[in-house]
Parts: sequence; structure tokens; C-alpha cells
Amino acid sequence: MSNTITINGQVHSTDVDGDMPLLWFLRDTLELTGTKYGCGMGLCGSCTVHLDGTAVRSCLVTVGDANGKQVTTIEGLSRDGTHPLQIAWLKNNVPQCGYCQPGQMMTAADLLANNPDPSMAEINAAMEGNICRCGTYKRIRLAIADAAKQMKGA
Repeated sequence: MSNTITINGQVHSTDVDGDMPLLWFLRDTLELTGTKYGCGMGLCGSCTVHLDGTAVRSCLVTVGDANGKQVTTIEGLSRDGTHPLQIAWLKNNVPQCGYCQPGQMMTAADLLANNPDPSMAEINAAMEGNICRCGTYKRIRLAIADAAKQMKGA
């Protein structure tokens, strides 16, 4: 069965098995390698993308589940690095190894789209399921708060 998915604004038709995890389609078929494989069980958050505007774990979503829908990956967040989260990430020196950062940013982007002025408690709650192997949680939270302020002023 053919599946049609719009990814970062570009329509892709594919005949891959509809049971293929969206993560593998993004990485292996489309070579969009910003989305990372972490645990494969939806527990770490490194594979987070947006499906019709909502953050999901792409290791748990199939190509068939995404058929007819809009997917945004970290590559689609901003083509030129000017999304407020990307700016705040750099300003707050968030990345260390960088492996979890795409999933962290995509989760944060979903939070800010639904709650443009989150409290620190709301940021903590939204980000709770994303694991950072380097422990940069404090800087991640500060970057999200900075991005919210920047977006509010824009």
C-alpha cells in the first residue's frame, strides 16, 4: 500500500511497509538523520518529531500511522537556525554530546506552541520524559524559558 506523508512541508509518497517505524523511514529512506534512535521503546525522547503539530516518539509511530499527515523533524524546525529555541540553545550552551538535543527541542517546541508562557514547573513536567545522557537539564530548562521570553516579545 502506498503512503503519502508531508515531511517538513514536502510531500513524500512511499511504498515501504506501513508497519515500518517512522523513525527508520526518516533516517534510512529520507536521510533526515537529525531525529535520533535512542531506546526504540519511546522512553528516552531522542526520536521526538511532530505529527500534525503534536510531539510524538517516532520509534513508536509507523509509516502507516503517519499516512496523510504532517510530520516536522528537527530539520524542519528552522532552515537557518533562527527558531527561538535554537537561538536559546546556543545562548545557554545547552549541547554537550548533542545526541538528545533534537528530541529535547521538538518536545520544547510542542510545549511552547501550546503554552507560550510556561512556568518552570510546567517546563519540568513537559520535559520529564526526555533523557539527557550528559545531564544538561538545568541548561535545557533555562533555554526553554529564554525561548518563551523571546517568542513573547516577537
